[in-house]
Amino acid sequence: MDQGNSSAPGQSALLKQSKAGVKSVIAVGSGKGGVGKSSLSCMIAIALARDGKKVGILDADITGPSIPKLMGVSGQPYGTEKGIVPLTSQLLDIKVMSINLLLEDPSKPVVWRGPLIGGVIKQFWEEVDWGELDHLIVDLPPGTADAPLTVMQTIKLDGFVLVTSPQELSVLVVEKAAHMTQMLDVPLLGVVENMSYALCPHCGERIDLFGPSHVQEIEKKFHVPVYAQVPLDPSLATLADAGNIEKYDNRAVFDALLDGVYASLETVSS
Repeated sequence: MDQGNSSAPGQSALLKQSKAGVKSVIAVGSGKGGVGKSSLSCMIAIALARDGKKVGILDADITGPSIPKLMGVSGQPYGTEKGIVPLTSQLLDIKVMSINLLLEDPSKPVVWRGPLIGGVIKQFWEEVDWGELDHLIVDLPPGTADAPLTVMQTIKLDGFVLVTSPQELSVLVVEKAAHMTQMLDVPLLGVVENMSYALCPHCGERIDLFGPSHVQEIEKKFHVPVYAQVPLDPSLATLADAGNIEKYDNRAVFDALLDGVYASLETVSS
């Protein structure tokens, strides 16, 4: 089977582009669906914005976009001489670009082959007027095929944050994404375990709903820090469904994500 140039780091590095005004670009991915990757992309963006940074989110999940819904962003972007102007969130002015903002009916599926999907992702990077940003968060779709590959070969990423969940199966799949970052010379910054546990609302006892954690296996194997083990929180789900994820307030989680991202970026740049 012809694998193309997907495993040629040298060639992919030649294609990567930085963008004037965008100081750092962080991809958030998992290799596996259903681990809350998009929610974590939003939470990392929110943590940075609450710290006074100018932040944007590029929704690279073309066939399953959820960022606009989570961030409560609706409407249609417009174009200027500088490019497409992204919409902004209500509370923190986080800039958002997603295919769902360009569709007449967001409920209709995007039934496109890989080259078309890759082309849209490139447009979101090259033709959107992101302006001055301290951090651009790129929310990747699951898997290690066309869309994540386009991002890693097109955009000069400052790092990649892995999102996993406690199940051993999740760790096995997420490791594929970790290996992909190594193949394409993308710095692996850290890992977040989502839905790590739940707290009993009556007694506060910790409940490992999905079994024991395996995140330390990723930490040891790939020599990356664990930013946080995020609990399964019904209030987060309620706010996300209502497009109010910016109102979520779990200081311990947000502080852990912020400290982890800052420390990792400093390590990579040194």
